Amino acid sequence: MKQFASLLLLLFTVAALGEEPTAPAQPPTPTQPVRVRFETTMGNFVLRLDPVRAPLTVENFVKYVREGQYEGVVFHRVIANFLVQTGGYDTNYQLKPVHGYIVNESGNGLMNRRGTVGMARAEGPHTSTSQFFINLTDNPDLNPLPTRWGYAVFGDVIEGMDVVDRIGNSATGTVGPFKENAPLKPVVIQKAVLLE
Repeated sequence: MKQFASLLLLLFTVAALGEEPTAPAQPPTPTQPVRVRFETTMGNFVLRLDPVRAPLTVENFVKYVREGQYEGVVFHRVIANFLVQTGGYDTNYQLKPVHGYIVNESGNGLMNRRGTVGMARAEGPHTSTSQFFINLTDNPDLNPLPTRWGYAVFGDVIEGMDVVDRIGNSATGTVGPFKENAPLKPVVIQKAVLLE
């Protein structure tokens, strides 16, 4: 009842001043985990994203999922007992268009442990766009230190880690522009689906 009375008072005050009420604020960043299913030529896996610890990264990633960025991309970097990387190259090994760089959220307390998903980047700390990787083992060297930036973790694999491990055991070599570590038999993401 008090909230209703406060709202009436606010509307009356605005009307008395002759001003239009402002538009409501944008809804806050979701606080519940976001799940995304990836359907690949080697099977499916599901990621659970953490919008509380990595709000900018999750927002960026979900935008790419909605736009279809991850459909028809290959895993272009596979290193056994380290990580698998995807999200940037189509089946012709051409880079797909991307949006601008995002801020590095590697200081969010999430660590590069087996089964976590992180943002790939160039040498600069704030150079991530659409490419991501999944850790096949604990990779503490990718975590931030007081003297350097790390690689931002923003979620983890909750289903299909066996599929990710199979991808990680692919035979690799020179393919397209890559001199090493590219699967000799392409592993393709066919579809990425946001799960409600």
